[in-house]
Amino acid sequence: MPSSALRTVPTSADVVIIGGGVMGASIAFHLAEAGVTNIVVVERDDLGRGSSGKPIGGVRAQFSDPLNIELGSRSLRAYQEFPHRPGADIRLDTVGYLFLLDSEQQASDFETGVELQNSLDVPSRMISPDEAQRLCPYLSTDGLVAAAYSPADGHARPGLVVEGYARAAARAGVTIATHTAVSGIDTAGDRVVGVHTSHGRIACSTVVCAAGAWSARIGDMAGINLPVRPVKRQLAFTAPLAPPAPRIPFTIDFSSTAYFHNSDDGLLLGLAEPDQEDGFDTTWTPEWMEQFRTVARHRAPALADMETVGGWAGLYEVTPDHNALIGRSGTLPNFLYAAGFSGHGFLQAPAVGEVVRDLYLEREPFTDISPLSADRFRLGAEIRPEAHVV
Repeated sequence: MPSSALRTVPTSADVVIIGGGVMGASIAFHLAEAGVTNIVVVERDDLGRGSSGKPIGGVRAQFSDPLNIELGSRSLRAYQEFPHRPGADIRLDTVGYLFLLDSEQQASDFETGVELQNSLDVPSRMISPDEAQRLCPYLSTDGLVAAAYSPADGHARPGLVVEGYARAAARAGVTIATHTAVSGIDTAGDRVVGVHTSHGRIACSTVVCAAGAWSARIGDMAGINLPVRPVKRQLAFTAPLAPPAPRIPFTIDFSSTAYFHNSDDGLLLGLAEPDQEDGFDTTWTPEWMEQFRTVARHRAPALADMETVGGWAGLYEVTPDHNALIGRSGTLPNFLYAAGFSGHGFLQAPAVGEVVRDLYLEREPFTDISPLSADRFRLGAEIRPEAHVV
């Protein structure tokens, strides 16, 4: 989008959305599509420069609880329809998701998950190690007990999704103010009344926090506890492969969290470092690759010695139970939030945009999101931790 369209900061708005990543862009689009006017999106950097700007994002509905399955399924359908609504090519590649399981307990847990997913029309299934190897020829079946696979899942390009939503929102009249940092939030009684930015104050009737890893800071400005902590995650890209890599599913070794999938003319490689400290540092440190190579020597030997040509580090926005925070503040009813997705934000963004739209319009969302209220931690009602964090 032309930068001149992104920097005007009005003095008032009906809705201020804090965060110009995929979540903020989705919310802006869905609100504007529903006829809401006078919306401003404020973003401290360029659009999608946080985790949303990274090259490939997984999309799936393979989860272990009904609510996350519903959010994932509805978003998958939205991504399939994205060329028509809002209208953009997001390079969706429906290659499937493949979880590799190396214990009977994992296999039993995933079997239960597959039964639940199937009951909600997700076409996942349990498969044998040999079938997993046929889907992903890089695999060694040594030590594998089973795998879980859903052919409807895959990956797309988050940057293209952000751009597609933002362009459609701008066409509908949304003001998108980039390079505009939020420095404070004004309240009066039980209402938010204004947002202070690096380009001036915006008087407003509603604030939506979609600030990703920075959401706890935004919540603090309004006196609202949003328990989100930033955790660095890193990945790498192989050099171009000749012959080209086979088209493979998004493949995850569940025990180690190592994962890999196609990326242009090579492969993308990743792993969630277990001892990574919290923090906002996104310096890419290639030393973590040795952890990936150690796993690969056993699980996918050909990957262990592949040449890599750089990578990047981004931030997960993690909550105590690895489930999102979506809802309306109980103390400031005109403060809405959608944050803490713990690695699932991109794959749930279309559905969450619908949910926040409906919360704003005070109508029932397509599913009950009350279990994702930020108050659950204060009330001691954490939901089952969602272990599938890739």
